[in-house]
Amino acid sequence: MSVKRWLYRGGRPNRAARFLDRITAALYARGIAPDYLVTLTVAGRRSGKAITLPLVMVVVDGESYVVSMLGDNANWVRNVRAAEGRAVLRHGREESVCLVEVEPRDRPVVLRTYLRSAPNARTHVPVSKDAPLADFAEVAAEYPVFRVVRDSP
Repeated sequence: MSVKRWLYRGGRPNRAARFLDRITAALYARGIAPDYLVTLTVAGRRSGKAITLPLVMVVVDGESYVVSMLGDNANWVRNVRAAEGRAVLRHGREESVCLVEVEPRDRPVVLRTYLRSAPNARTHVPVSKDAPLADFAEVAAEYPVFRVVRDSP
């Protein structure tokens, strides 16, 4: 088993992964990384506490998206759904956003772009980054994609 799979065995981060995610999120939030590396902060669905984690944001046809490499049951996905999409993205500056879930039929292009930008995700998504779109369509329902809608100032 690869280290990347071990860190997220069963689709959930273990203690080491949570520690690494906290460090990574702090760096991304400060803007010490390429601008497609962001932190997401969303209210916990049970606790109401702010949950922060690092994500890769991709741009397709001028729209920004975030993807769950761990699939439908990732805590952040459940929290975003419970918060009706309200969240905060940060990369140097904080921005209130609404994350709108994309229908599975519209996910393949975003998933392919995501896998090309997020090498760590390749361990979790069973499609090659260079596969045809039809291969991404087969797994699209399993990997939530959210379009980032920026709040008006």
